[in-house]
Amino acid sequence: MGMDSKTVYEDYKYFMQDVSRIYIGCKYTLGEILDNQEILYKFRKVVADSILQRADREDSLETVLYYLEPDNFSLQVFRQMGGRVRISVLEDKRRLFGKKERVYVTKVIPVDALVRMSKEEKEKAGLFIQELQVSKLGLATC
Repeated sequence: MGMDSKTVYEDYKYFMQDVSRIYIGCKYTLGEILDNQEILYKFRKVVADSILQRADREDSLETVLYYLEPDNFSLQVFRQMGGRVRISVLEDKRRLFGKKERVYVTKVIPVDALVRMSKEEKEKAGLFIQELQVSKLGLATC
């Protein structure tokens, strides 16, 4: 099982892009983002100039986003970039014959919606952050 958990962890270390957005797996540390030449230069520059000023190179992108506070300057940066996050949360689903079960559901929400959730709400929902999605147009204005 140890190998499986490492595989899952590595699955959330990726960088992809399409015409309008970039997608970054949230298991990357800020240091790994800065050192990865495959990640868009402009995003790495924003991380170095704005986000790293309020975090540590060893912090994962997931940690930065999870503990983001409304008064944190980094929130303004994520907003400017049109940041959205892909999250998984536990929800009750009704099965056949009315039986309930808790299952993980994946959603994409704005960074602001994530910040509005209290630590208790995040814990109760079993929330984990998979991916940061950023608008290329928003990134260009940073």
